[in-house]
Amino acid sequence: MDRQRLSSIAHSHHPIAAPISGLSLNRLLRRAGRRPEARILDLGCGEAAWALQALAHYPDGHADGVDLSPYALERAADAAAERGLAERLTLHERDARAYVPDGDYDLVLCVGSTHALGGFSETLRLAGRHVKADGILMVGEGFWQVPPTPGALAALGAKPDDHADLAGLVDAAEQAGWAPVYAHVSDTAEWDDYEWSWTGSLTEWALDNPGHPDAAGALTAAREHRDQWLRGYRNMLGFVTFVLRRI
Repeated sequence: MDRQRLSSIAHSHHPIAAPISGLSLNRLLRRAGRRPEARILDLGCGEAAWALQALAHYPDGHADGVDLSPYALERAADAAAERGLAERLTLHERDARAYVPDGDYDLVLCVGSTHALGGFSETLRLAGRHVKADGILMVGEGFWQVPPTPGALAALGAKPDDHADLAGLVDAAEQAGWAPVYAHVSDTAEWDDYEWSWTGSLTEWALDNPGHPDAAGALTAAREHRDQWLRGYRNMLGFVTFVLRRI
C-alpha cells in the first residue's frame, strides 16, 4: 500500500496524528495566546486537526495547511467543511520546505512533522522564517525518555544520536534563538491511545475490506508496528510539544 494512503487510514480515529490528547492540544493553543484574527501556518499538517482547532480558538483568523499527502488533505478539506471552517482554511499540496507564504504568521505549527523539514534543528530554522517577530512557533518532537535499549533502536530503525533527551532539545532550541515559554510532555496514556488508534484503525480497515488487494499488507503493517511499539520503544521514546518565542 502507498505509504501516504496507509498513514491516512491509520490516523482515521486519531487525526491529531501525534501522541497528544484533545485536551492537551487545546491547552497548548490557549498558552499560545494569539489574537482573534491570527494568521496560522501548519507545516506537515496532515488532516489539519491542529489548524482547524486553532481556528476555533481564533474566530477571525485564517490558516494555511501544507502537506504532501493528497489523502490527508482530502480529509482536511472534508473536516473543514463539516466544521464550517472551509473559507478560513487554505490547503497546499507541496513540500513544506519549499512553501513560500505571502506574509508572516502569528502562529506556526509543526507537530510530529519535523522529519518533513529535516529534523528538529532544521525545523526551528525553516519554520521559524515564517513567524512574526512577536509570534509563536509550536514544535512537537520525539526524545529519549531513558537511554534506548537495542530493542528500541531496532524497532525504530534508529541510532542513539537520532534523538536527544528532553534537556538536549531545550538546549538546541535556545541555541537556535528560541525560548520555551511552555511545553507539554505526552504521558503514557496519550501514547497508548495514539498507538492503539494507529494500529487499530489499520486493522479495522483490513478486516472491513477483506477482498482489497492491500488488506493483507495492512494487517501485516499493523501487526509489525504494534510489535515494535510494545516490545521496543514503549516508555522509552517520549514526545514533547514546545511553545516557543524568539529570544
